[in-house]
Amino acid sequence: MADALLFNPHTYDPAHFDPETRRLLRATVDWFEDRGKRRLIEDYRSRAWLGDFLAFAAKERLFATFLTPASAAKDEDQRWDTARIAALNEILGFYGLDYWYAWQVTILGLGPVWQSDNAAARGRAADLLSQGEVFAFGLSEKTHGADIYSTDMLLEPDGNGGFRATGSKYYIGNGNAAGLVSVFGRRTDVDGPDGYVFFAADSRHPAYHLVKNVVDSSKYVSEFRLEDYPVAPEDVLHTGRAAFDAALNTVNVGKFNLCTASIGICEHAMYEAVTHAHNRILYGRPVTAFPHVRRELTEAYVRLVGMKLFSDRAVDYFRSAGPEDRRYLLFNPMTKMKVTTEGEKVIDLMWDVIAAKGFEKDNYFSQAAVEIRGLPKLEGTVHVNLALILKFMRNHLLDPIDVPVVPTRLDAADDDFLFRQGPARGLGSVRFHDWRTAYDAYAEVPNVARFREQADALCEFVTTVAPDEEQSRDLDFLLSVGQLFALVVHGQLILEQARLTDLDGSVLDELFAVLVRDFSGHSVELHGKDSATAQQQAWALGAVRRPVVDEARSERVWQRVEALSGTYEMAL
Repeated sequence: MADALLFNPHTYDPAHFDPETRRLLRATVDWFEDRGKRRLIEDYRSRAWLGDFLAFAAKERLFATFLTPASAAKDEDQRWDTARIAALNEILGFYGLDYWYAWQVTILGLGPVWQSDNAAARGRAADLLSQGEVFAFGLSEKTHGADIYSTDMLLEPDGNGGFRATGSKYYIGNGNAAGLVSVFGRRTDVDGPDGYVFFAADSRHPAYHLVKNVVDSSKYVSEFRLEDYPVAPEDVLHTGRAAFDAALNTVNVGKFNLCTASIGICEHAMYEAVTHAHNRILYGRPVTAFPHVRRELTEAYVRLVGMKLFSDRAVDYFRSAGPEDRRYLLFNPMTKMKVTTEGEKVIDLMWDVIAAKGFEKDNYFSQAAVEIRGLPKLEGTVHVNLALILKFMRNHLLDPIDVPVVPTRLDAADDDFLFRQGPARGLGSVRFHDWRTAYDAYAEVPNVARFREQADALCEFVTTVAPDEEQSRDLDFLLSVGQLFALVVHGQLILEQARLTDLDGSVLDELFAVLVRDFSGHSVELHGKDSATAQQQAWALGAVRRPVVDEARSERVWQRVEALSGTYEMAL
């Protein structure tokens, strides 16, 4: 029997979605399954461009249906629905990050367009999607990275209301094939933020020069250069501060997709790893008979379940966001930073078990072990996102407000607020509901209660031994604090989703045993920081806890892991 907590292509039926969404998701799974594992792996190894997948997507109008907001829709099934976008992220991650990447950078390329008031550009984008085209996001540069304050893409006014653009962009996915590239630059005649411009370019234009693919991969992560590229008034998407905000808000939309891609990678790898380990005989016993193997695979499983629970609940806050409810601005970098680094841990735990098997070229696992590393590093590093969530810590931990409970959001609604987020500032004013409510609901679960002690201790840290002014400039110290705060938020949304889905109590308890150990580990790390004061060191050691051990509980969870053996294998 398939584990209902994990995606399994053999049993997948997204019946909670509308009929067309359900059909498209299932059709995507069937397309990959029909191609088979041998072709999947061979295309990955040969760095083949994704033309056949994009042809399938175009034929089914997959991108057009999922990525056209209602305001630009050409039929009733088109909308920007984060719940079904997340479902497709998971499927594409399950079969290979290259497929997900072409879809992901299309999302990024569309961000500035759907935020724009330029009706001509919006109509053009909708038409291109209907034709099966992909998109690209021309933000980063070779010298400056994503430091948009320092862009060297220069736009010189042409005297007719338009510009001539010259400059290069680097690390731009789909830059080889995009029907529309959203490009960020600055005017030569206007200084400061007022000079920023987002404009639409076409990769097929003679003034668009494709330099190379900067990675050795099926992903085409391009370097391109514009030489005297004509930017007509109808190509301009944003100017001034609005262009800056469009860049950051687009990343807000795009970074969310990293979590569910990571989940898909881990799920496929887990089926392979458990099946191999359970059927491998070593010293006359199955590998899974060894206690350390059971512990590692069980920990990988519960971490993966935690990734799914957090991400599913974050969807609800994303979809329920509005000008008066911006809690998603915390949960969004959490999905990017916390869930993707959990994915790395899941793969590492399984790799420790299957060892050399993880290198073999005929397995999915070998590519999973490589691709899982990329997700924490895209759309802002882990460090950048950790620093970002610290802006919310005091309000979240210490100053909750009463707000209506956000429901599960699987309804067929258009998430239009994502394209009218407004100015990308004021994070310190975002307010949250009381995180303790989620923990109180599971106070009887031993390791939830134990972790709650640590969360309360973090509140004490903030109120009694918070970083002073000098430490507040020590990012190395602050990042350790950020890891502790991230764990509290991670646990909160896991518990909220556990309540909504009636998660098995043994799985939840085992998961929080892992989180207790994680909190203790980060506390010890903070204790050792060069700038930690004596009071902070004492606090750090005082926050260390031992998880509540229950052998019967651990055995029950192990049986769930063991049952994964043989439940899914991709046909050759």
